[in-house]
Amino acid sequence: MERRINYIIKLDHVEKLPEQEREELKKVSEKFPFRTNEYYLSLINWEDPEDPIRKISIPSKEELTVWGKLDASNEKKYTKARGFQHKYSDTAVILTTNVCAMYCRFCFRKRLFINKGEEVALDISKALDYVKKHPEINNVLLTGGDPLILNTSKLEKILEELSNISHVRIVRIGSKIPATNPFRIINDSSLLRIFEKFNSQKNKKLYLMTHFNHPKEITKEAKRAIRLVQKTGTITCNQTPILKGINDSAETLKALIEELSFTGITPYYFFQCRPVVGNRMFSTNIEDTIDIVESARSKVSGLAAKVRYVMSHETGKIEILGKTKEHIFFRYHRAANPEDAGKIMVYKRNPSACWFDEYTELVEEFKFNA
Repeated sequence: MERRINYIIKLDHVEKLPEQEREELKKVSEKFPFRTNEYYLSLINWEDPEDPIRKISIPSKEELTVWGKLDASNEKKYTKARGFQHKYSDTAVILTTNVCAMYCRFCFRKRLFINKGEEVALDISKALDYVKKHPEINNVLLTGGDPLILNTSKLEKILEELSNISHVRIVRIGSKIPATNPFRIINDSSLLRIFEKFNSQKNKKLYLMTHFNHPKEITKEAKRAIRLVQKTGTITCNQTPILKGINDSAETLKALIEELSFTGITPYYFFQCRPVVGNRMFSTNIEDTIDIVESARSKVSGLAAKVRYVMSHETGKIEILGKTKEHIFFRYHRAANPEDAGKIMVYKRNPSACWFDEYTELVEEFKFNA
């Protein structure tokens, strides 16, 4: 399984991309940086213009459609130090890097790749000091960018620092590496040792939050990487946005969450694609997507059907519960404002809506008292 993967940052080096198309897409890559690798490109069926791996990784002229914001969920509002966010009382987020193994064309944090160095701190000591002073924080999410792109020794230092904070019980690593370059895990036994070391400590648990967007990404190499991670005692969960033309069908989502559950990965979240600049081509209508999600969930076991359909909105993580002929139902799964916790909201339907803000006519809101 030993294999060295070369990264590609210029469209000219994507040999199977027609020359004319390369030239046309350079304007896109100048605005939204391009990065992929040999392994991920090998998953593309170049005879199929609708190939999902191609759409995830290769630029498209549609990305230049004027739409959305760079920070659609207003993460800046919850930033307490450079590269550090605290939105929900028990959870902190550390942006460890502004680099990934591959830049997904639908990335909701593409601002990190555009405005390099503006939001990510090389020194996370201020973030760690903040966590130490806030005992309500019991879990920390390492994200970016992709934490597994970091040098193993640097990641080890971060995990050691967090393990020394007694009230931090869980550390989550958000990573697409298992899908885009599983050899990063397969070839690095020291990475697996630091995972095992963290899990061996009393009252500590490591989670790997994978980003498999399509069943084609769950290759034998990806499964091998996941098994190695799971052997360290690390819990694996998956989250993916619903993406137009990539996974927005009940059959594809069924295959994805079923294969994830067979691999021992808990399907965690289906996200509504955020209204981020460049993402119009990937965005689906919420009310159509409800039907797709429910159809997929109805065809799988309870283990695979655990996945929740949510939006990461400025005000919180809003679960999309369902709809009737006239109304749509939302609930705050996580709320930035504690008073909104668990609140259920009923709106009149808007078939063209792609985001919560497009629902303006509130019919009712209520909470069940604990």
